[in-house]
Amino acid sequence: MQRRQFTQSTAAIGLLILAAHQQARALSLGDLTDRDATQGIKVALEKGALAAVALLGKTDGFLGNPKVRIPLPGFLEDASRLLKLTGQGKRIDELVTSMNRAAEAAVPMGKDLLVNAVKSMSVTDAKNILGGGDNSVTQFFAEKTRSPLGEKFLPVVTKATEKVGLANQYNKVAGKAAGIGLVKSEDANIQKYVTGKSLDGLYTIIGEEERKIRQDPVGTGSAILKKVFGALK
Repeated sequence: MQRRQFTQSTAAIGLLILAAHQQARALSLGDLTDRDATQGIKVALEKGALAAVALLGKTDGFLGNPKVRIPLPGFLEDASRLLKLTGQGKRIDELVTSMNRAAEAAVPMGKDLLVNAVKSMSVTDAKNILGGGDNSVTQFFAEKTRSPLGEKFLPVVTKATEKVGLANQYNKVAGKAAGIGLVKSEDANIQKYVTGKSLDGLYTIIGEEERKIRQDPVGTGSAILKKVFGALK
């Protein structure tokens, strides 16, 4: 009889401990939804943005990275293969190189805007990113910074691409190609095309850097990142 009562008491205590643990975890996650979650996301995104700028804003940051390397758009990429067979390969390579060098020169100009976007992030923004999918970070930065970054990048890209005499020729050919549907209208101007691809590449790498932080928050050495992303594992 006493053994049965002891067993029942032990089981009851075990259930109480389990319930208390679950309640504490629920409260912890509740806290993360507000204060800690927002702070953790801000730290993660700022780290990710600065890392992405450092990776891309240097020689071969775009040209040497197949994930973000900027090719000629649409049918022009296919046409370039034929041109190379006719001895025009060097000129095509120069154009592609200049496009990627332009992106590498433009990216560092966006550092302050990216950091300011993170610092002004709302609780709603943080919740959307914390509970969002793989593209939630890209969506946040695109919504907050694409237009102003595009304005900053365009003059830098224009200056860099004008160093290669093929830029104007590209615009003429691409403009005609756009008229018959072979190239998207937004890709018919090399400066605007490279600016758009620069932003796409930047957001892609920021997203990758942020995912690394989610996967290994302890490795960052940040207490708030460990608390936020560790609690979500």
